[in-house]
Amino acid sequence: MKSIIIYYSMHHNNTEQIARVMAKTINAELVTPDKVKVFELHAYDLIGFGSGIYFGRHHKALVSFVEKLPALNKKVFVFSTSGKGVTGGYHEILKAALQQAKCEVVGEFACKGFDTFGPFKFFGGVNKNHPTEDDFEAAKVFVHSLLDKIPSSDTQ
Repeated sequence: MKSIIIYYSMHHNNTEQIARVMAKTINAELVTPDKVKVFELHAYDLIGFGSGIYFGRHHKALVSFVEKLPALNKKVFVFSTSGKGVTGGYHEILKAALQQAKCEVVGEFACKGFDTFGPFKFFGGVNKNHPTEDDFEAAKVFVHSLLDKIPSSDTQ
């Protein structure tokens, strides 16, 4: 199965850490939105999209990228890191944009990340030790569980 993970990570690289673990687990390519060649996305069986959560949604660079996608007709997954570490509606805008690109969201993952955004910076941040080894293990289990849901285009 050919996979790619498109992510945007800033501040403390929480999302990048999770994306790297996911990519290594399923042998996926790992890229940022500004490095993706959209026409090449048709070659992938599974595409992941993730970022930190800002003002209740994925980073605008990732959402803007997805909103400009043509119809892909692909299986995709969505992930995030945040101070709360839950999907709790934070994924809805990105999922809606993916559905407009004719993608099927086959899974969602969220975990806590070290957060010093807004008022948290005055208190030294929250979730200082996140993502943790438990978060990395949960990310591995999550992406591994997707493999059975995706028919592979590989001929091997």
